[in-house]
Amino acid sequence: MHRQSRHHQVRQRAHCLILASQGVKKGELMNIFRISYKTLYNWFNRWELKGMIGLYNKPGRGAKAG
Repeated sequence: MHRQSRHHQVRQRAHCLILASQGVKKGELMNIFRISYKTLYNWFNRWELKGMIGLYNKPGRGAKAG
């Protein structure tokens, strides 16, 4: 998924989870992906609660269709 999704954010989140499963520390993940601790926590939390669906943005985020 971290290579095949057409959504950059989904690929990034999947890559982060893979690195975490390989033992990369949270501080290093925050530096690699340039995210805050809260964002990292949110990614892990949504993965645990929703699985792959949790990697996608929630509906209503981003630019609105015109």
